[in-house]
Amino acid sequence: MTIDPKILKALQIIYPELTNPGRKPINWAVTGSLGMVLHGMQLDINDIDIQTDKEGAYEIERRLVKYLVKLVHFKATERIRSYFGVFEIDGIKIESMGDVQYMLPDQKWDSPVALEACRDWVEYSDMHIPVITLEHEVDAYLKMGRTEKAQKLKDFLLKKYL
Repeated sequence: MTIDPKILKALQIIYPELTNPGRKPINWAVTGSLGMVLHGMQLDINDIDIQTDKEGAYEIERRLVKYLVKLVHFKATERIRSYFGVFEIDGIKIESMGDVQYMLPDQKWDSPVALEACRDWVEYSDMHIPVITLEHEVDAYLKMGRTEKAQKLKDFLLKKYL
C-alpha cells in the first residue's frame, strides 16, 4: 500500500497529538478512504477522516487548534449527524466526527457509533493506527445511501477472505 506523501505527512503530524501517552487518551479511529487504504484497498485519498466520540472531538480540537479551520459543532444532514470539526495541514483537510449517528429506516437516529466494537489496528510507517473495520464501513455507507461504495467494499472483503 502506498499513501501520498502529503497525506502521510499530515497523519504523522496529528498521530502523536492523538496518541500522546502523557495526556488523557482519546477514543478515535481513522475512517473513510485513508482507513480503506490502510486495510489494503487501492483508492485515491483526498483527506483524513477521524471518528471519535463527542468528548474526543473537542479534545482533538484542543490538540490540533493551530490547524483549526472550523470549530467543532453539532452538524446534521438527513442521514448522518455528529460533532464535526475541520482542520488543515499543508493543504490536507482533516475532518473529525464525534458520536456519529445514522438515520434508521424508521426515521429514528441510531446510537452513536461504539468505536471499540468496530476498530482494527494497522501498523504503518512506525505508527500503530486505529482504523474503522471495513465491515463497519459497509454498514455506514449503506445507512448513508451510498450503495455503490458499499458494494465496492463488499467485493474487496469477499476477495480478501476467499
